[in-house]
Amino acid sequence: MRGRLPPWFKQRLADPAVMSSMHDLLDGFNLHTICQSALCPNIGNCFTAGTATFLILGDMCTRRCTFCAVKRGHPGPVDEAEPEHLLEAVEKLGLSYVVITSVTRDDLPDGGASQFARTVTLLRENAAGITVEVLVPDFRGSEKAILMVVESGPQVINHNVETVPRLYPEVRPGADYARSLELLYLVKKLNPETVTKSGLMLGLGESREEVIEVMGDLREANCDLLTIGQYLQPSPQHHPVIRFVPPEEFTEYEAIGQALGFTEVASSPLVRSSYRAAELYDRAKSC
Repeated sequence: MRGRLPPWFKQRLADPAVMSSMHDLLDGFNLHTICQSALCPNIGNCFTAGTATFLILGDMCTRRCTFCAVKRGHPGPVDEAEPEHLLEAVEKLGLSYVVITSVTRDDLPDGGASQFARTVTLLRENAAGITVEVLVPDFRGSEKAILMVVESGPQVINHNVETVPRLYPEVRPGADYARSLELLYLVKKLNPETVTKSGLMLGLGESREEVIEVMGDLREANCDLLTIGQYLQPSPQHHPVIRFVPPEEFTEYEAIGQALGFTEVASSPLVRSSYRAAELYDRAKSC
């Protein structure tokens, strides 16, 4: 489905000067963000607020998910200075809540888990009172890699299932639905105090019944927080938008999620994995 977006996607244009300043800061530290790489529709709001979701392990992904705008191909070597640069950016921006994600690096023996662990450890040791949320790939199901991330101490570990299992072959080739659920379950088993989180995109061709079934599977995996948003096609070469889901259906899914026992659910067309992440975490911790 191509053409004009529904009216509920309308947002105010961000100040070009503010956007340019944020781009310059990130470029100066040689850092990437998922905001830029994934063409996030909320980039103006986040950059204006002086925050971003940092993308580590480079900006080249080894998988070929058909929904994602991140570049695909053969990544370069891991930047050993990346954790230090990220810490500098966090200090410069004065952030108290940091979200860190990565491309999938199936070319690395640990899938990049050690880089996640180094980054989280450095932040927690040098930025007093900081809260760290990581959005991790599946590490091909490696328990050793997952344990490495858990032991570094992020308060929130997020791993998105993205869509319903029926659509995995065409939307997430290389991923495995059961493996993603097992990752979330394992995190909670390794450290029950870690807040777990996952996300879903709607509009890829899923049914209402399938969405509710996935929500139930996530709860069985002891997932605490859930984000649900509308999929937007990055280019004509990506998976098409089958349907724009109206806001009232997102509201319904939020109520269903709360009834299923999620601590908090954020569900609306513009919600993304790190959408108002600090607010979602704070509400969850106050429950």
